[in-house]
Amino acid sequence: MPKQLLLALSISALIFGRPAPAAEDAPRPNIIYILSDDLGYGELGSYGQRVIQTPELDRMAEQGMRFTQHYAGSTVCAPARSVLLTGRHTGRTPIRGNLAEPRNALTSERPTIAGMLRDAGYATACIGKWGVGSPAALTNPNDVGFDHFFGYVNMFHAHNYYPEFLIRNGEVVELRNVSGPKWHPYRDLDDPRAGMGVAEKKVDYTPDLFLAEARQFIRQHRDEPFFLYFSMIIPHANNEAMRQEGDGTEIPDYGIYADRDWPDQDKGHAAMITRMDRDVGELLALLRELEIDERTLVLFTSDNGPHNESRHNLGRFNPNGNLRGIKRDLYEGGIRVPFIARWPGRIAPGTTSDHISYFGDMMATFADLAGTRVPEGDRQSISMLPALLGDDDEQAEHDYLYWEFHERRTAQAVREGPWKAVRVPAVTGDIELYHLEDDLGEQNNIVADHPDIARRMARIMQDAHIPTPHWGFR
Repeated sequence: MPKQLLLALSISALIFGRPAPAAEDAPRPNIIYILSDDLGYGELGSYGQRVIQTPELDRMAEQGMRFTQHYAGSTVCAPARSVLLTGRHTGRTPIRGNLAEPRNALTSERPTIAGMLRDAGYATACIGKWGVGSPAALTNPNDVGFDHFFGYVNMFHAHNYYPEFLIRNGEVVELRNVSGPKWHPYRDLDDPRAGMGVAEKKVDYTPDLFLAEARQFIRQHRDEPFFLYFSMIIPHANNEAMRQEGDGTEIPDYGIYADRDWPDQDKGHAAMITRMDRDVGELLALLRELEIDERTLVLFTSDNGPHNESRHNLGRFNPNGNLRGIKRDLYEGGIRVPFIARWPGRIAPGTTSDHISYFGDMMATFADLAGTRVPEGDRQSISMLPALLGDDDEQAEHDYLYWEFHERRTAQAVREGPWKAVRVPAVTGDIELYHLEDDLGEQNNIVADHPDIARRMARIMQDAHIPTPHWGFR
């Protein structure tokens, strides 16, 4: 067991009033990492939401720790997941944008958190949306460290909540849904957009299938350490449905919002999040039923900021809280995300942390938990274990966090302590500078008052970006 974890357990013993277990009696925890898709910083009750009901996640926050300065790896899905899996920020990670091309995928020579944990003796599973680009190989998740995979390999396929097929460990699993020919023109699984569209016959709702698969995996591995990457597709829009019907939400029913005097897409958006909340509650209930919740760390977050791709009313839900920007922005609203951690008996309940962290930190954190080492190589990953266990004095800090974005006009951003710099377009644009402690909403660009800080931020942007054959700024 790592020295850091032993120290943290001793501190935990002081917090909870009982002796820390000896090293040989302290099993490595199970790790469940739940990733929602396009959920905004302000779309949970524990983060200020007042319209959409999320009682299970609010209870999870009450039972654990809520982070207020946690960041996604990117502002769109594929690079965000690449940062999570590789422990490298978007200036170094292999996938830096959403491309409908097979080359936009992780390869087996790239170490991932899954491979690291599998080598340390963990059973590993990814259930839901793989979403790390558009790999040609249907075995891509299995090839980079996951013992078990069930879901969408292709990120665009995951737009469709009622697809005709999913993938289980490289094999096609046919479902009872039927898509119309206009919106499902591809039958060749090698096509990067295979399976996109809108179903004409809707029977199998994939979030329900993913929950059942996750429950089965947990039951099967209850007696050994496991890592479950539960990658939800809620509340991402079905963009093809939006183009066809004007409503990108896909949900079996509107639930408690059915009688609201709202447009259907508003009802659907709220219902998706509340249904997602219910699913998280069912996983937590299963851990209690199996009596493994005290040796299971559960983390919940989102892959980037909120979207408006289903044409729902952002003003009704205020999904980014007091933050500026949404998905595809590098302002805070596009990259700052909710992050809740629950580990009964280890994480003090009802606590809040303002530690500045991001997706890339999961690799070092999970290595500490598993008693192993981070794979060698250039990584920007700092273990969050001290912060999780309330030992702020032992928590290391990043010199800076960096993001780059390769869609639209391109962009770069740096977070350094209280300072935030944004540059649009990347490389050639003017630096914008904000002091987040005084201006969380990034409304007052004070670059003229601090030219020295702006120059330092520009140097960081230059040094952090390492071009690759596929990802360079033009």
